[in-house]
Amino acid sequence: MVMVAQARPSERAEFIKRTYTHLAGAVGAFVVVEFLFFQLGIAPLLASFFLGSRIGWLALLGGFALLGYLASNMAAKADDINAQYMGLGLYIIGEAIIFAPLLVVAVLRSDPSVLPTAAVITLFLFGGLTAVAFTSGKDFSFLGGILKIAGMVALGLIVCSLLFGFSLGLIFSFFMVAFASAAILYKTSNVMYRYSTTQHVAASLELFAAVMLLFWYVLRILMSSRR
Repeated sequence: MVMVAQARPSERAEFIKRTYTHLAGAVGAFVVVEFLFFQLGIAPLLASFFLGSRIGWLALLGGFALLGYLASNMAAKADDINAQYMGLGLYIIGEAIIFAPLLVVAVLRSDPSVLPTAAVITLFLFGGLTAVAFTSGKDFSFLGGILKIAGMVALGLIVCSLLFGFSLGLIFSFFMVAFASAAILYKTSNVMYRYSTTQHVAASLELFAAVMLLFWYVLRILMSSRR
């Protein structure tokens, strides 16, 4: 097993190409699944069920966290490329389920420009952060410990807000945008130092998770600012 950082330049370039091609494919698959959810009436059903119940949201987040953990581990630890694809597929479906209620609100109850604007902002932020990670020459692995602590704090706040019925507000959303941005720097750095040349699917899953987290909170900020 050859790590990307130790591979020949041509192998490293091919790994990066495959990783970001799969990332684009994951985003495209997510869009297709969400389109089917709306066309089949699944998205409104998910919205009516989860938006009307704090316990429902808590169960959804808990199930999504478990699914994300299992999918990520399946993709990262498997030597079989098919198992890696299965992990990525499971994660895409999990993201589509948890996003469906938010997208219903964005599409049906918010300004029509909110959704495309959030997508464009997310794309530019991701592109800029990726460029910084690749051109700065810095190893952002030091962010790992910070992200773990911040992630536990954020998760605790989300659970408490659902259990006790208080709103986290815009400040929390801006904090989460910063958190997701740091995660993109960290995971982009990991693409070069953590993975072997055969784990491009697992690397794309990690990046996809960070991109979708960033998109979630950019969308929430825009929806709140245009009410």
